Amino acid sequence: MIVVPIVGWLARIEIRGAHHLPRDGAYVMAPNHHSEIDPLTVAVATWKIGRAPRFMAKESLFRVPVLGSALKATGMVPVTRGKSGAAQSMEQASELVRGARGVIVYPEGTLTRDPDLWPMRGKSGAVRLALAGDIPLIPVAHWGEQQFMPRYGKLKPFPPRRRVTVLIGEPVDLSDLSGRAHEASALSEATTRLMDEISRLLGELRDEAPPKERWDPVRRGQNETGRM
Repeated sequence: MIVVPIVGWLARIEIRGAHHLPRDGAYVMAPNHHSEIDPLTVAVATWKIGRAPRFMAKESLFRVPVLGSALKATGMVPVTRGKSGAAQSMEQASELVRGARGVIVYPEGTLTRDPDLWPMRGKSGAVRLALAGDIPLIPVAHWGEQQFMPRYGKLKPFPPRRRVTVLIGEPVDLSDLSGRAHEASALSEATTRLMDEISRLLGELRDEAPPKERWDPVRRGQNETGRM
């Protein structure tokens, strides 16, 4: 009631590859992240396809009055700080499978630091969750939000209805890594495959070749969280 009309004013969303998102059952959707507003455009695209958009949220938020109830009612997935990644992923994956639910996880963890807005180095959260529950891992690329909300910039509501394209790819093949969610080498390989595919999809949207080497904020002396 609130988000869809707001996003509808800002963006005219075109969805490609919608058939790659499972119509039922669990899934992990992994998009690129280049604007503070793209969680809303990705959520609306997911809703338009017919699946409920759900995200990870800090466990502490679930204890906040009203907000916590809303998070629980909409099926958001709690993340507990300090809990081991493997144990938490297995618990979350089991819950997704039991509830036949999907979740949206940004593998970069924050807005890309790449100056040209290409996906930067990924983290293992999305692939760890997919491997823990043998859940389809769906790569997603989107482009256009920078027209009305540049990275770390201000919202530009006029002119309205600027085009945003969301391209959903085929599930990343992790069959050879099944049962290895606890192995660092398997997580690294799966993350590389995921980020390669997200970059390829974004290159298709931009009609450009993605960089051969992904941006690594640590090697560039940048903070991995917060504003640059």
